[in-house]
Amino acid sequence: MKYKTHLLLITLFCFTPCVINAQSSNSEYDMVGGWKTIRTEAKLYFYTKEIDGVWWFIDPAGCAFISKGVNHISYTADQCPKLGYSPYQRVTDKKYRFPSVWAKAVAENLHRWNFNTIGAWSSDLMFEQEIPYTLILNIGTQAGGDWQSGAFPDVFSGEFHKAAQRVAKRSCKPRKEDIHLLGYFTDNELAWGQDWRRKQSLLIDYLHFEPDAPGRREAISFLKERYEKIESLNQAWKIEAESFKAIPSSLPDSEARKDDETAFLERIASEYFRVCREAIQEADPNHLILGCRFAGRAREAVLKGMKDHVDVISYNTYNYTPPRDQLDRIYRLTGKPIMVTEFSFKAMDSGLPNTKGAGKPVETQQDRAHHFTSFVTELLNIPYMIGYHWFEYVDEPKEGRFDGENSNYGLVNIKDEPWEILTQEMTQTNSKIEQIHSQASTEKKNK
Repeated sequence: MKYKTHLLLITLFCFTPCVINAQSSNSEYDMVGGWKTIRTEAKLYFYTKEIDGVWWFIDPAGCAFISKGVNHISYTADQCPKLGYSPYQRVTDKKYRFPSVWAKAVAENLHRWNFNTIGAWSSDLMFEQEIPYTLILNIGTQAGGDWQSGAFPDVFSGEFHKAAQRVAKRSCKPRKEDIHLLGYFTDNELAWGQDWRRKQSLLIDYLHFEPDAPGRREAISFLKERYEKIESLNQAWKIEAESFKAIPSSLPDSEARKDDETAFLERIASEYFRVCREAIQEADPNHLILGCRFAGRAREAVLKGMKDHVDVISYNTYNYTPPRDQLDRIYRLTGKPIMVTEFSFKAMDSGLPNTKGAGKPVETQQDRAHHFTSFVTELLNIPYMIGYHWFEYVDEPKEGRFDGENSNYGLVNIKDEPWEILTQEMTQTNSKIEQIHSQASTEKKNK
């Protein structure tokens, strides 16, 4: 019975006039936003495929699909600690009265603006709008990680394995037959090493876990495998440790230590992604694993550790232009298609401070629109790119959200009014992007 239902849905996807594209009189798109110009095997759920040198998502009807998404679509949007409430929710409560009415109105906006994916951190109500959607599982967060502070979970522990299984059972198993689910992000912007959140490597962190922590035992075993005797480690690291269990936290520069940190990072990454993949696939063997949303940097060791365990690499950036060198390196090391899962431009004519939050502000809404078109056009001229997700649906409060961000990232303002210059340009650009992407392999071959 379920199989017959799937066949019926595929028939509807292929032959019903488009409801995603604003110019729905031409049925160039199927019901979920798949591009009918390129068709291949239908597999009931989304998957990825390289066709004539160009990568695509393939939708349940077998049509090529570029994921054009919007993040954080929420009835409440951001709470403002200084105010003690959400300014956007006060607007939505008055304007819509019911969250379900709001969700339907938002879906209509996305259709009109030619977006076809519900991005990360969005309301469950949006998952009911028959629009493809993504879900962040936060597996590492559930096991003690924290993307804000940079805390990283002990991936070798039984607690991490249990957390992965628990999250997958709760969030993935009920969705295993959902044809609108694009796939899962395992986590968001984990701190894989030194960055603005942490001062030292994961190897050093793991060496200073609690004495009986599995991660600490793994780190010590790793060093013993490489050095056998503490004297050899001391010489290589330029330290005077009494044993492998007594490595100091303050360490001098050493090329050998850096090499060891890199090698252990690959081991951590391999374990993290393996455990996540096995838990997800046990609960839901049908849907894509979309990676962990890298925060502007994807370390080589992590890429090597993850490449056999994910279907797509997800990357967040707030550059004015796509970081082509980084993206090329990621693809070269993994062979996986890539999606930019967070990018945005904020403008100073919005009335918002724009003093907190990623990205350098531009001057006007027209500049935002121009940068959007320039960014996604350049991005989808790359053959291995398969999507982009804008951050976010609603502007942040001028008084600041939970972390102080106060920027003009939204497609609509706090009063739920669209930024018309931006959304009008997005509508036009989004409608052309598949055609642009279909030519990417020709451009690549000519270079």
